Amino acid sequence: MNKKLAQQLADTVNRRSFLTKVSLGLGSLALGSLLPRNLFSTPSPEQLPLVPHRAPKAKRIVYLCQSGGPSQLELFDYKPFLQKMHGKDLPDSVRKGQRLTGMSAQQSSLPLVSSPYQFAQHGKSGAWVSELMPFTSKVADELCFIKSMYTEQINHDPALTFFQTGNQLAGRPSIGAWISYGLGSANENLPAFIVLVSKNAPQDQPLYARLWGNGFLPSKHQGVQFRSGSDPVLYLNNPNGYTTADRRNMLDALKDLNQVQEELYGDPEVANHIAQYEMAFRMQTSVPDVNDLSDEPDWVFDLYGPEARNPGTFAANCLMARRLLERDVKFVQLYHQGWDLHSNLPKGLVRQCKATDQPSAALVQDLKQRGLLDDTVVVWGGEFGRTNYSQGKLTKDNYGRDHHPRCFTMWMAGGGIKPGITYGETDEFGYNIAHNPVHVHDFQATLLHLMGIDHEKLTFEFQGRRFRLTDVEGKLVKGIMA
Repeated sequence: MNKKLAQQLADTVNRRSFLTKVSLGLGSLALGSLLPRNLFSTPSPEQLPLVPHRAPKAKRIVYLCQSGGPSQLELFDYKPFLQKMHGKDLPDSVRKGQRLTGMSAQQSSLPLVSSPYQFAQHGKSGAWVSELMPFTSKVADELCFIKSMYTEQINHDPALTFFQTGNQLAGRPSIGAWISYGLGSANENLPAFIVLVSKNAPQDQPLYARLWGNGFLPSKHQGVQFRSGSDPVLYLNNPNGYTTADRRNMLDALKDLNQVQEELYGDPEVANHIAQYEMAFRMQTSVPDVNDLSDEPDWVFDLYGPEARNPGTFAANCLMARRLLERDVKFVQLYHQGWDLHSNLPKGLVRQCKATDQPSAALVQDLKQRGLLDDTVVVWGGEFGRTNYSQGKLTKDNYGRDHHPRCFTMWMAGGGIKPGITYGETDEFGYNIAHNPVHVHDFQATLLHLMGIDHEKLTFEFQGRRFRLTDVEGKLVKGIMA
């Protein structure tokens, strides 16, 4: 844009706003003296995080989020005592008055349920894994099972929001956005934070884009969702009849206009918009490359399972995640719904395990054989676990389980995590934690630590307060770190 046009635009803005500025000027000055300096702005350069704070163990993270709350008692937390107690009421001495959801609080009894599935110990570590997870059992020596996770939230939306953002209320930055803000991108042609959602999973609980949003962080740190099909990123492709040169010329002109606006108003978000437009332009080349699976041999598809050739499935998304991690995307988040099994649990759990077991294990194997597991953290888990009693009627062949936030299982593998261990323990009823509790904020603090980030130092000032992912809590789970 030439200087004459820029001046005309500036003059127009000034004429239109002159009376308003004059009439409100004194009030604005008075208000400005009372408000925090950074109320509506991003931090100045000296406030930006100086990270990594320590030598990182990992360079990237892939988080396989199992939305809905997988039942730990059928998958990983073997409780033979429940076989003796099957059908008997949960003792008050075990429950200890803990909160129940509205779905089971009115039941006349809470009959205990033992898992109908066989458990066995696997690998040199002797980890207990259910027959529903035959592929996961084969990589047990690569995994760290955390059986003592707990959260404060008992319903899906606040619990999942708590895991992803560190707070049960919407509006905070997601964990991927924090990592993007702290560490930036290692690939200038791809975002630092990419999200993949399974297309074929049961839609039992909704997923919201705010789960991978930037909150009050600059908008360039929000997660970018990749979809299946020919248009993986919405509005990225050029319209018909529009060439790459046309797009370049348009972006150059738009950049000039944005820079004029930035100079006039000093809005830091304008610079973020410019950066996002430029990233989108570079992604027009990089996304088709990463999305083209024609260079993957048959044995790779066989490793991830029969659904790996079907774009958008959990298996295909696990394979896509590996391709993104190879290209040094910092944080890749997968969401797979369908684990909220209040009824018909046996049937639903078999379906869920069939869709996720082989691809999850394959991702660990694939990363290892490519030399990427040593500096990549793999996370598998949901927002809470399931109760040891049946929600609704317990029959010979059918039952359900309610939400249980007080203890559940997740597993981790890779960069900086001790392989082949089980951390934490629940009581013989599988209802309370017996040893080594791990809170959600502890998990988040440890995950950041593995990436070289001190969770107490990665902060952002907003509305007069310094915020962080772990709020005012969180301690490192040193027992799981190599």
